[in-house]
Amino acid sequence: MITPGEAWAIILKQVRPLKAVRVPLADALGYCLAEEVRADRDLPPADRASMDGYAVQHEDLQETPCTLRVIGEVAAGSASRRRVESGTCVRILTGANVPPGADAVVMVEDTQENGGLVTIHSPASRGANIHPRGEDARKETSLLPRGARIDAMRAGVCAAVGKASLKVHARPEVAILCTGSELRAVADRVRPHEIRNSNGPALSAALAQWGFGASGYRSVADEPGVLVAALSRALARHEVVLFTGGVSVGKYDYVREAVEATGAKVQFHRLRMRPGRPTLYATAAHNRHVFGLPGNPLSSLTAFHEFVLPALRRLAGCPAEECRTAWMLPLAESVEAEGGFVRCALARVVMGEHGLAAAPVPFRSSADLVSAGHADGVVLLPPERTRFAAGESVAFRPWRPLP
Repeated sequence: MITPGEAWAIILKQVRPLKAVRVPLADALGYCLAEEVRADRDLPPADRASMDGYAVQHEDLQETPCTLRVIGEVAAGSASRRRVESGTCVRILTGANVPPGADAVVMVEDTQENGGLVTIHSPASRGANIHPRGEDARKETSLLPRGARIDAMRAGVCAAVGKASLKVHARPEVAILCTGSELRAVADRVRPHEIRNSNGPALSAALAQWGFGASGYRSVADEPGVLVAALSRALARHEVVLFTGGVSVGKYDYVREAVEATGAKVQFHRLRMRPGRPTLYATAAHNRHVFGLPGNPLSSLTAFHEFVLPALRRLAGCPAEECRTAWMLPLAESVEAEGGFVRCALARVVMGEHGLAAAPVPFRSSADLVSAGHADGVVLLPPERTRFAAGESVAFRPWRPLP
């Protein structure tokens, strides 16, 4: 068995970002850039007023109060270029270009206007209340690197430099195949020896909440021929296929056999990790990837967040070092764990005495989906120790986007 870190290193060597496509800016949310975004002009493109007030020559304000003649007004979007001379000023609104000759803006709160004259009560230094041309960025400055994921702020940056469309990496398509003859649909009536399929809906929801889509999920019988046919069809249309169940060493665990029958190459199978030990990863031609996730819900979700989600991010063009990040949080209370395996223990994020902390959520087994409903993710406890003290900093892997 290999460690989760070794498993991720194997995946990272196999996964290549998908081809670049061009999408409208309005549809680019969640995509990763396949190009660098540069400033098409200085930002701002001219000296601009950062306050409502009066554009002046600061030398006229050496002794205050003083009175200046108002020779015009300039609002945001106005092309007015009325020159300010000594003894004059121009009324100016926030965001307007500073007129030629002016080198300061006096806030309207420090003035009093009457009959075309304005009395200024406070001095202003050169450049006061002016947002200088190019202060934010000079033309051709790199604003967003390749791999940057488009969010609300970055969409605004792209809009500001005229990027009506963006070159981005395509996002992977995912198929979910749930194995197990005991599985029934969520709406079905179930008998004592049957269970409702919770892995399919859980994984579909996990994909959606992290910005990836799945073509639904389907249950597949524990029969080698059926599994091979289902996997072959899925690989023809999807970059990633997720199996749930059938990856352990039981009599009816045929997933590895089916994977190998399609020509896919198993890269690893079984990890030093609990829950999620039986996890399988295989590669197929044309940058296709197969993950065999354990059937127990906690094991399945653990393997998904440890390996599948980071692999999807990499396929979508996310920089390798940003695909599998964790937070370092102090434990809100002490934790005990068995040694020898990386332990992925359910936890929720709470406000501790000194800031955010990870509070363990007790769970009974890797089938305990009820406890998972109270967790925000897992803490990753290394295999060398069995006890971790309250206040000790540990890695926390989020399972949901947190505010």
